[in-house]
Amino acid sequence: MIILGIGGLLKDAACALLKDGELVAAVEQNKVHAHHGTAHAGLPLEAARTALHLAGAKAADVQTVALARPFPERHGTRHLHLEFRDHFPHARVVSVDHHLAHAASAYYASQFESATVLTLDNTGDFRCGTLWRAEGVELHLEREVSYPDSLGDLYSRVTELLGFKPGADEHKVQWLSTSGEPKFAGVFRQILARPGVGLRVDQSWFDTDHVGDGGFGARFYEAIGLEDGAEIPAELRPVLAASVQRAAEEMVMELAGTGENLCLAGGLGLNALLVAALEKSGLWKKVFVQPAAGNNGTAIGAAYQAWHGTHGETRRAPMTTLCLGPESSPEQIKKVLENCKLRFQYLLTTDEMLAAAVGQLQADKIVAWMQGRMEFGPRALGNRSILASPLNPYSTENLNVFIKHRESFRKFAASVPAELVGEYFEVGENARFLTTVGRVKDAHRKTFESAVLGDGLVRVHTVDAGENPLFHKLLHAWGKKTGLPVLYNTSFNLFGDPMVCTPRDAVRSFYSSGIDSMVVGHFLLEK
Repeated sequence: MIILGIGGLLKDAACALLKDGELVAAVEQNKVHAHHGTAHAGLPLEAARTALHLAGAKAADVQTVALARPFPERHGTRHLHLEFRDHFPHARVVSVDHHLAHAASAYYASQFESATVLTLDNTGDFRCGTLWRAEGVELHLEREVSYPDSLGDLYSRVTELLGFKPGADEHKVQWLSTSGEPKFAGVFRQILARPGVGLRVDQSWFDTDHVGDGGFGARFYEAIGLEDGAEIPAELRPVLAASVQRAAEEMVMELAGTGENLCLAGGLGLNALLVAALEKSGLWKKVFVQPAAGNNGTAIGAAYQAWHGTHGETRRAPMTTLCLGPESSPEQIKKVLENCKLRFQYLLTTDEMLAAAVGQLQADKIVAWMQGRMEFGPRALGNRSILASPLNPYSTENLNVFIKHRESFRKFAASVPAELVGEYFEVGENARFLTTVGRVKDAHRKTFESAVLGDGLVRVHTVDAGENPLFHKLLHAWGKKTGLPVLYNTSFNLFGDPMVCTPRDAVRSFYSSGIDSMVVGHFLLEK
């Protein structure tokens, strides 16, 4: 049985494909779309064709199309069903509630047999949060929060207040928060909660006439010691970021409660500091966050929900990898490189290729690394990565300033073999998908100084030999040469583009940046 899940039609459109209950492909439209740009909205036909190709299937083979609808059933769903039938003639089309798709994406992807599932986002189908009880293959709704009582919306307002782009730059607020003290956390708690009610955003803190500053009103400015509508001073920016972060973490813990297993999805699930706070809270024995927690991940959830809910299948097939996108053959890579009139070296064996990459890193080169299937979601997990040596004292400057062109407070991740992580870092299980943060051990604080966010926090990515054997081998090969099996890792993309998908994307980014070397498959390119 082939089920095609479609999500993010209004933002971050994506497709996911289940084949007999197994997640075999997941592709975002903006990564495979012919034109680079921002988040894609609309029917993700290119992503669907790619997913079908990866599964060795055709449109006529699709038995069910599961749509994670971004709006209630009555709002324009009918014409979408008709359009899907044009493209998938033999498919049954089913609609899945937006937050149910979020919940399904987290629970069915987890290893848990039962769990509490919390979904939180800005808004989807006019709701911004739900709480579910999951047992076996069933999800039961226990609580929901309607817009405008939105924790995600408040976080986006602060994003705009600090001069960032709401709906896109919330991650910048998260990382900025690590350099500030939560002096005004109490103010945000007042905005968010009312005694005995829980999450209830007090609208008296906002003024609709304030455009471009998050809509905060005179009451808010007075509470933080500024005149109404005043520009936020530079020294206050990390303080406000830390304050809303702390208040958000406390509210999420209140909403989640306590128990054995917790699953988290929705846009707020992308907040790695929040996930780490949940992991360390002691309120839950196990926490799992859907690594593609945003709207793109609802494609996965819609497909899972159709498998279990629509078709009544009881067999669970948890997600084991996010490397679910397309890959390029040696012939395809060679064709692009020759067409671009580039000089390259072809390395015959994997050992030669690994040795060449290690040699480049030892020479303090910044290395682009494109291997295997593209990752689904916003994070590079060793297949579409830019790599650097932690032993290079200029890694921070080279990666952030000259290559990624981003703020110094946005640190890169430290990738380490899963079996060795305990020697260097303290981190939770969600580090396998880079959805949490860890703490560097005191003995290695100096080594990883350039990646420390504040108070010893580090973005840690644990690499399992079974999940990504090639990247795992590279880390060990690097460790054998240097005594430190850890590499700095950031996503292989530039200029606000999505992560590179094709060899042509890789060439474009490589020659438009300060990256020194690139390893694409077994091909090595040097500047």
